[in-house]
Amino acid sequence: MIEGFETLAVHAGQEADPHTGAVVPPIYAVSTYKQDGVGGLRAGYEYSRSANPTRTALEECLAAIEGGTRGLAFASGLAAEDTVLRAVCAPGDHVIIPDDAYGGTYRLFAQVLSRWGLLFDPVPLHDLDAVRAAVRPETKAIWVETPTNPLLGIADIEALASIAQQAGALLIVDNTFASPYLQQPLALGADIVVHSTTKYVGGHSDVVGGALVVRDRDLGDRLAYHQNAMGAVAGPFDAWLTLRGVKTLALRMERHCDNAERVVDLLLSHPRVTEVLYPGLPGHPGHEIAAKQMRRFGGMVSFRVAGGEEEAVRVCDRTKLFTLGESLGGVESLIEHPGRMTHASVAGSALEVPSDLVRLSVGIETIGDLLADLTEALRD
Repeated sequence: MIEGFETLAVHAGQEADPHTGAVVPPIYAVSTYKQDGVGGLRAGYEYSRSANPTRTALEECLAAIEGGTRGLAFASGLAAEDTVLRAVCAPGDHVIIPDDAYGGTYRLFAQVLSRWGLLFDPVPLHDLDAVRAAVRPETKAIWVETPTNPLLGIADIEALASIAQQAGALLIVDNTFASPYLQQPLALGADIVVHSTTKYVGGHSDVVGGALVVRDRDLGDRLAYHQNAMGAVAGPFDAWLTLRGVKTLALRMERHCDNAERVVDLLLSHPRVTEVLYPGLPGHPGHEIAAKQMRRFGGMVSFRVAGGEEEAVRVCDRTKLFTLGESLGGVESLIEHPGRMTHASVAGSALEVPSDLVRLSVGIETIGDLLADLTEALRD
């Protein structure tokens, strides 16, 4: 039985093509399939919204590297989020969400699903008593990000899984920031893992996608029904690009982590930086939990600067190698101002982020070049 992460990333769902021996799954750019008589499907394929061989390869690989029984690939991370929430919740149900979460996730809850009748409460998930207090009879799910976006907070997946189980709710973990290489929520008791595969899984800033992975086969069937019924599936070209990215995920994550640690060291010693947010720091409030449930601490770093919002924006504008842009997890380094960019949708809410905050997605470039770029951007 194959258990090594790197081996699974390269081989799971990716057997050589039986007709040609091609070692890379081909792109099946096809919408429909010839049937051998009415209802006589070849390998279960009838229409590519329902299933496509390239997407199947990706879904099997994602399930394997997350330690799940079934994976489902979507057109985007938010498409995956919308599908899972409408599959496991109904109008009048309640979800606990982090008080620090991706702005798009908050927008989905506050502006879209709330109109459908879904109730939600932002809660500091590191405070287990606060989570218990927020549980209602109608609570159907606890939604977790760990590390969180953009403040890099840490939640105890195993403890939250226990609370969810006692409440008869599902624990849904957005594992985008950590990636399957650094953290495997299903092994810690989560019911569903969510990914924006646009980020570290794809890893090259050339494809948008999302995924769900589950342990329970019946739950997987339920989600697959909604995936087909709602239709926001990954296309074959996107699935192929994402699968190509998965193959090098372990290698890339090691370099992301190496570089992030060096960036943190620079920021800690810089007089114009007032706070560094990184779970690898011993003083981080979630450090011990992160060390317990993560292989390493990731490639995302946030920091606050002296001089307030305008100075934070100025730092973002001055970098050359750190590209000013939204998203994260690609091989190239990115910098952004969350308050004006990825988290503008949470302004005025309980999830509003500090205006002097800068978020880095540390890439895999030569570390000396990255450090020089940040030093220049932070100079007086």
